[in-house]
Formats: sequence, C-alpha cells, structure tokens
Amino acid sequence: MQDTEAFASPKLLTPPSPIARRKLGEQVLEQLLHMIESGAVKPGDPLPSERDLMASFGVGRPAVREALQALQSRGLVAISHGERARVVGLTPESMFGQIERSARHLLSTSPQTLEHLKEARLMFEGSMVRLAAAKATPDDVSELRGLLAKQEAGRKDSSAFLEADMAFHAAIASISGNPLFAAVSRAMLRWLADYHRELVRIPGAEAVTLSEHQEILKQIEAHSPEAAAIAMANHLTRVNSLYHSKKGARRGGK
Repeated sequence: MQDTEAFASPKLLTPPSPIARRKLGEQVLEQLLHMIESGAVKPGDPLPSERDLMASFGVGRPAVREALQALQSRGLVAISHGERARVVGLTPESMFGQIERSARHLLSTSPQTLEHLKEARLMFEGSMVRLAAAKATPDDVSELRGLLAKQEAGRKDSSAFLEADMAFHAAIASISGNPLFAAVSRAMLRWLADYHRELVRIPGAEAVTLSEHQEILKQIEAHSPEAAAIAMANHLTRVNSLYHSKKGARRGGK
C-alpha cells in the first residue's frame, strides 16, 4: 500500500495574505526612483519627457503625472510649466523643509507634541552648545558676537529680533561641523517660530534674552562646555516657563 502522506497537499503554516494590486502610478514612481537613486539621472538632469515615459513604461499620461507629482512632493524633482521635470539635489535642509508644514500643523493642534519638541530641543541644544564650547574658533566666536549685535539692533522690531535669535542658535549648532545637526537646529527653530513670536512681544523679554545669549557666548568663548550647557539650559527653561505663564494668564483672562 502506497504511503498516502507522500501525496498529501502541504499544509500552510499561516493563511495567505491577499496580493495587493499596485496602481500604475506607483509602479512608474518606483522605476523613476530607481533611476534617480542609481545615478542614471543626476541632480540638474532633466527626466525624459512625459511622452517618452509613457512609451517606455507602456502607461497613460495620468500614471506618469501621478508619479512625477509624487517625486515633486518628496523634493526630488522640480516641475515647471512647459518644461521637463528636472532632478533636484537633496540636502539636509530641503529634506526637513518637506515636512515643515505638517510639523507646524501638528504642533498647533497637539499641545503634548509641542511639549515633547521643547523637551527634545532642550536636550539637543545642550549637546550642541557643549560641542561649540569645545570646538569654537575665534571666527566662530566673532560670528556669534555679530549675530548678537544684530539682535540688539532689532530690539524694536520683533521679526528682526526673532530672526537674529534663531540665527544665533543655528550658528551654535553649525560649529559642530555636522550639516545634519545644523539642519535639525534650523528645522526645530522654524517649527517653533509661532511659539517664539508670542514670547518676544512680552515687554522686557528682549533684554533678558540678550543677557542669556551673552552668557552662553561667554562660556563658548571660554571653552567651558559644562558651563555653556548650564547657561543654555537656564535660557531654554526660562523661555519655556515664560510661555506657560503667558498661556495660563491668557486662559485666566477669558
């Protein structure tokens, strides 16, 4: 008698998952991403025309345009009316810029996320100022001093004051020599711009901020990493406390 088990159908250990039908636009996008990531087309190069892409992939114009728009939303190509899409070179700055609108919307609608970001910034800038105090050159110190002079000059213009404030913090991160650190710093500052804009309008806030920045610069120039980190922590903690006080007063007045 034959062993019937030898002819039995194998049992599946897990139930099969349904095979998803992929849209044509997604398939075209994958092919174009491969062209860009493999270096077949480089930053500054134009992609093939829509007509050529349609012919190469055997798809219609809607699928090609969907793929090109997806590339544009990711910051990988620039599209101008009447011209072929052109590959754009990504940088840390442009990468974070792609999510800025979403980040600011999230912060405006989620108080908890705002608190998390401020906490992350406190930790991040503490590390950045330690690096700056350890590595700062005379030219770095001179740049920071110039930014403080601009901030002092902009005391009566809240927009100019805030711009110089953000530039001061971003310059500290840039001293690290790591472009990702500098990009993260600028991204955080942009996302928190609305929150900071409220604070610089508080009477007397400019003088306190300038005094704290001067202390941070003093410790960077003295190459004192721990003292610089303490000065930065005091500055950011004071700013965060001021924001909570202002928010509480606003609610109490309603």
